[in-house]
Formats: sequence, structure tokens, C-alpha cells
Amino acid sequence: MKPQVRILLYSILFFLYLTATQFFLSLGQMLKTDPYITLGCGFAIFNLIYAFFALKWKPILNILFAVGIAALSLFLALQFTNLHLFIDYDPYQVKTAIFANAIFSIIFWEIVYQVKIRKQ
Repeated sequence: MKPQVRILLYSILFFLYLTATQFFLSLGQMLKTDPYITLGCGFAIFNLIYAFFALKWKPILNILFAVGIAALSLFLALQFTNLHLFIDYDPYQVKTAIFANAIFSIIFWEIVYQVKIRKQ
């Protein structure tokens, strides 16, 4: 896959993460579930779509990587917000968590893609 196509796909994924977070949080409130579970499942769906369109591995590998990356990204985003690096700009650390989650997800997808390319 050309770098321009990957950058476009990552940009779309980043935009989806940023815009859909509010929807997932409101969906979690309507369903009365834990927001982390709702966010994790929603981001796992985005990752599944990306995995099947971009990686095109075996379906079980796509599912494992999509769920794993969604969970790991959400966990690391929460740990990143605990550092309180941007407390002056984002007092509640919500925007920091959203951006960190999106960036961690994209970084992990690029790592998985590079490993896939090296193995072929």
C-alpha cells in the first residue's frame, strides 16, 4: 500500500475517533453501561473495518489485532491522561484522552502494517 493511501486511511481513522467519541459516550449513557466498555467496543468496530480494508489478513488475525489495538490504545490513553501533562489546557483531561487514544491506535496500526510488510 502506498504511503499516501496509508496517510489518507489514518487521517480518516483519526477523524472517526475524534467525531464518534461523543456518540459512543452518549450511547453508553443511554444503555447505562460503563463508558470504557462502550468506547472500547466502538473503537474496536472502527478497527475491524480498518483491518479488513487495509490489512486483508486472515479474518481471525484481523479480529484479534483490531480488538487488541482498541483495548491497548484505550488503556494507554487513560494512563497518558494520568500524567496530567496538559492540565492547563484541558482541565478535565477529556480531549487529551481522545487525542491520545486516536494517536496510539494509529501508531499501533502502523507497527502492525510494518511487521506485515517485513514478513512478506
